[in-house]
Amino acid sequence: MSKLAEFRQLEKHLAEQLQALEALKGDTGLKKEIEFETKLRALLAEYGYSLLNVINLLDPKSGRRAPVAEPQASTRKPREMKVYKNPETGEVVETKGGNHKILKEWKAKYGSDTVESWLTK
Repeated sequence: MSKLAEFRQLEKHLAEQLQALEALKGDTGLKKEIEFETKLRALLAEYGYSLLNVINLLDPKSGRRAPVAEPQASTRKPREMKVYKNPETGEVVETKGGNHKILKEWKAKYGSDTVESWLTK
């Protein structure tokens, strides 16, 4: 699309939106809503309340979220605790998985088979 065609199309949309805006300005329903909001905000300021305070006062249940469904119990059995003891340093590592920093360092340094032989539980 050429720049001129794009410009004309945007100009047309702008004119339509301006026309819709002018129609809304003359709407009596909109004027009443604006007047109501202005008076409501003035009243809230006078009494030191916020909109949330008023909502909670009028409908305390609206602030609460719908109850969250209970997560289903996992059918997977929990992992058992494994305890590794380094015979050289005497350092002990307790873990339920293999993603432990020190355990990884030991496996890199001594080899996986050697570290697995240190398993005490």
